[in-house]
Amino acid sequence: MTKKELRFHYKAQRSSLSSNNIQEFSVSIANQLLLLPIWQHTYYHLFLTIVKNREIDTNPILSVLLGKDKEVLVPKIIEAGHMAHYLLTDSTVLSPNALGIPEPQNGIAVKEDRIDVVFVPLLAFDDTGNRVGYGKGYYDRFLGKCRPGVIKVGLSFFEASQTIADISGNDIPLDFCVTPNKVYSF
Repeated sequence: MTKKELRFHYKAQRSSLSSNNIQEFSVSIANQLLLLPIWQHTYYHLFLTIVKNREIDTNPILSVLLGKDKEVLVPKIIEAGHMAHYLLTDSTVLSPNALGIPEPQNGIAVKEDRIDVVFVPLLAFDDTGNRVGYGKGYYDRFLGKCRPGVIKVGLSFFEASQTIADISGNDIPLDFCVTPNKVYSF
């Protein structure tokens, strides 16, 4: 399937999930993350949930990160197609932007080359680690600025699709993808 077809299919799949399904699956994903060999690092980038898009609730993951005393970075769109990354602290003020994404309104900016692990939002992924996002390229541009060796972990309610037909040279593959029932390693 093409990216466009996969976006349509998985948006429909997400819309069929109940709030209870989303919460249950989100907790399962957070628990599955504990199986990954990623916990020796310091800086973890975590996207914040867009509730209207029925995304994974990242609050259980945030709880795991804070419980392990990790430095958590959250994104903010700073211009079309680009993000900055801010340290999440007790004093960080979050407000939804025009797209409904909670963003930090203040805080300490951290450069991409300091980030060790990135939790990547997606709509679909294939069995070789390619992903389909919303199509704006924010995460591919961001991941392209990260240091070599940054660990890229996709989070998905659904299992892998077969090959994505229209992968381009700008698409950056994942190292892992975690679903409620399985951990994929690429």
